[in-house]
Amino acid sequence: MPLEAPLSPVDDRVAHLNRRYQHHAASAVLKRALSDPQVGRIAMVSSFGAESVVLLHMVAQIDRTVPVLFIDTQMLFAETLDYQHEVAQWLGLTDVRTIRADKVALQAEDPYGALHLRDTDACCDLRKTRPLEKALGPFDAWITGRKRFQGATRASLDFFENEDDKRIKVNPLAHWDKQDVQDYMINNRLPRHPLVAKGYPSIGCKPCTSPVKDGEDERAGRWRGSEKVECGIHMVDGKMVRTGAA
Repeated sequence: MPLEAPLSPVDDRVAHLNRRYQHHAASAVLKRALSDPQVGRIAMVSSFGAESVVLLHMVAQIDRTVPVLFIDTQMLFAETLDYQHEVAQWLGLTDVRTIRADKVALQAEDPYGALHLRDTDACCDLRKTRPLEKALGPFDAWITGRKRFQGATRASLDFFENEDDKRIKVNPLAHWDKQDVQDYMINNRLPRHPLVAKGYPSIGCKPCTSPVKDGEDERAGRWRGSEKVECGIHMVDGKMVRTGAA
């Protein structure tokens, strides 16, 4: 949105916004974030994964023209690509932007599409982190689906976060638990990602995602057999942390 004056420092705005909206519900926080001049130009980042449709539906109820950034790593499941198209059409989203790695960088760093076999961090950086950082360049804030219940590093997650003094992360679902997510999907009859029924509660790129067995952590199928738990999009104190679906 056009602003009448330059934005104040990110840290100041985050503190102000958290004080102002600390007692608001998720839908109210999202609605305010899309219109509050202290937030600035905002986009949503969505993986169109297992739980993404909840936040996408909320956004569509408020403003279907909000830019939605979808990172196509060109290694996604065909089901994810079909689901992305289906959900975007069903919700009437008018500005879904498909983000991909730079062709020159892709050819130079992963010409055979096998980088993930020897260095998953480098593959995620090439295909996810750098393309997203470039796509977020024009924006002052972005909406994520992160929640407090997703891990110890998120136990005190606020609605608004300072991202390296560059922009604001908005987490409308910060205070939701797993049942809140499921209830919202059921009550609003939202379409489910087809892979969830096949044992994929957390869905990433096809080569690095496997089904999860009963009793396993729902993200156990991501980068199975390695210590990697994060693609690099979300950081805390400069370190990678476990991420939920956006």
